[in-house]
Amino acid sequence: MPEVEFDRAKAKAFTQLMVRHLEGAAVSVMLEVGRRVGLFEAMAKIGAATSVEIAEKSGLSERYVREWLAAMVCGGIVEYASRERTYRLPREHAAGLTGASTRNLTSMVEMFPLMTRVIPDVAEAFRTGGGVPYSAFQPDFTGLMDRRSRPRYDELLFSAYLGKPEGLLPRLEAGIRVADVGCGTGHCITLMARRFPKSTFVGYDISDAGIASARAAASGLANASFVVQDVAKLEVSAPFDLITAFDAIHDQADPAGVLRQVRAALAPGGTFLMLDVCASSELADNVGLPMAAYLYTMSTMHCMSVSLAAGGPGLGTAWGHQLATRMLREAGFAEVQLFERVDPANSLYVARGDR
Repeated sequence: MPEVEFDRAKAKAFTQLMVRHLEGAAVSVMLEVGRRVGLFEAMAKIGAATSVEIAEKSGLSERYVREWLAAMVCGGIVEYASRERTYRLPREHAAGLTGASTRNLTSMVEMFPLMTRVIPDVAEAFRTGGGVPYSAFQPDFTGLMDRRSRPRYDELLFSAYLGKPEGLLPRLEAGIRVADVGCGTGHCITLMARRFPKSTFVGYDISDAGIASARAAASGLANASFVVQDVAKLEVSAPFDLITAFDAIHDQADPAGVLRQVRAALAPGGTFLMLDVCASSELADNVGLPMAAYLYTMSTMHCMSVSLAAGGPGLGTAWGHQLATRMLREAGFAEVQLFERVDPANSLYVARGDR
């Protein structure tokens, strides 16, 4: 086979791409440092200021602040006036770096230190074909995911998620039985129980710590309860009119088993609401989409690996609409509606056992 001529232009373009990737990785490290020490919040309040003023305002070492600012300036995050030697975080940038809303993107870089911590374990899993157990990510992971997801549910739970299926909100107001599988710290259950006092809610999760937090948060809500339960073995005393799963199915050890148990736990005419990552099951469809590389990275480092460690299929974060829809139908759901990208990262599946 003749040797292909070395394409110098292609090599140069790839080198430039690698430089951009490395710069992005370096900026991500500094973004996480800035988030942890409160520099973005401080700079958003004071406008243009010198490194000394920023350090005094934030109660930090000026020398470290100055070096961090240099990285932020070169990374395009902070603006610098060389004559005055002042730094400014524009309001437009601050909107994506501060506050508790879904616009704050620093919650995404918070994942990197945790993922970096398990690189040796994941590398070994490449060799063995095994995985990295959920316990390896604790005690940090549950709290991290809780902080990341709460603003999204606070803003979108009722309007973008529960509001999609026709007639669901009035039914919740009138009073129905609801379960949330993989409920974590129970934030969605707590929000729903407060909003719909005539309905009753049960949250199921395998995490003792998550359920303990959920019970504490829902203290005083008579219509909310929580159970430590492997949802692949879900047993219920009475069927539910609505079952929800918020970003909880794709990294299960037995996702097909969970879906079958959910179907079995639904009352006639009941609805299963599944929020999960917006992606195609075909790699080619995801190439070039914003954050696609991030999804596959998080999948390799956590979602897929955790599932494989538990003997699961390792569906991965980007298991995609095609596979998710097929698995819902195989679990016994006769009708599956897909609402793509109900928020920037997720799609919503509305599944019913009968038409």
